[in-house]
Amino acid sequence: MKLNGGKEISIMSNAVFSNTYKLNDGVSVSDFLLAIEKLVKEYVSKQNGYVSFQLLTQGDTWADSVTFETMDNLNAFLKSSQNDKNELAEMFYSFLNFDTCKSNIYSVVQNY
Repeated sequence: MKLNGGKEISIMSNAVFSNTYKLNDGVSVSDFLLAIEKLVKEYVSKQNGYVSFQLLTQGDTWADSVTFETMDNLNAFLKSSQNDKNELAEMFYSFLNFDTCKSNIYSVVQNY
């Protein structure tokens, strides 16, 4: 990959799936936290190439990011997530206001 100045850099192999969202009105934050913890421990962390999961918040906006060893691992996770009927994911999704959801996929360029 080349930067604007023409300097060549190599991209690290890690890939990150990042989401932002707001919770549905009236949901229990503690129930949401339990649901996401269970989803990560029992499903996400068991996926091939899983590295880490982060949950963040600012005001009423939540964000999560899951890191995989490679983009292929991330894509396999996304494909299986769409094809599998997963009760843990369904429980997590029940807390989300889907009108506010945004997702992005990133390649890690550098860790410091």
